[in-house]
Amino acid sequence: MMKTIRKIPVTSLMITICILVYLWMTFQGGSTNTTVLIHSGAKYTPLILQGQWWRLLTAGFIHIGFQHLIINMVTLYFIGMYVEEIYGHWQMLIIYLTSILTGNLVSMLFQPLQNISAGASTGLFGLFGAFIMLGIVNRNNPLIRQMAKQFLILVVFNIGADLIMPGVDLAGHLGGLIGGFLCSGMCGSTKISRISLLKRFLSGTILIVLIVIMFWRAL
Repeated sequence: MMKTIRKIPVTSLMITICILVYLWMTFQGGSTNTTVLIHSGAKYTPLILQGQWWRLLTAGFIHIGFQHLIINMVTLYFIGMYVEEIYGHWQMLIIYLTSILTGNLVSMLFQPLQNISAGASTGLFGLFGAFIMLGIVNRNNPLIRQMAKQFLILVVFNIGADLIMPGVDLAGHLGGLIGGFLCSGMCGSTKISRISLLKRFLSGTILIVLIVIMFWRAL
């Protein structure tokens, strides 16, 4: 267990925080309680527009119900393990948090004003995006290309499920996917390859412009 934590400390830390937040919310009255969700930092657009911008990040560590927590944490463990080992600890952290931010920004712009949403899925879709970027950069590597294709199929399947399942934040998932894709391109080198300076510049520029535009539209 300790060997795994040392190998993927960022992924382990993200999972630990989500579990601790869930336990704290349970003792406060339950993770499905609307009041508890709002007080704990879930995405709630009216309060965000009043200046509580930190909710765009804290919402990524809050889960609505035990099943929501378990599904997301199992997914985070497996995809996080791959991304953190390939991109490195700090880049994994930057990609994950950026994806949560962009996902919740897009959700805020396209979901109804009074919607309350939370969950690590914005960050998870960002990690999927990071692996898709890895497949594009390393398209001559058959193993990486095949794994990237599998993650792409998983993304398409999840988006399809989002379209038919009520209450799922499709906008947040797409925002996280785009954020993770662009951020991973901006971060550059991985343990198996280096991303060209031009691709890093283009990815970073597009990402920053998108974030600025989204903040401007929100305001």
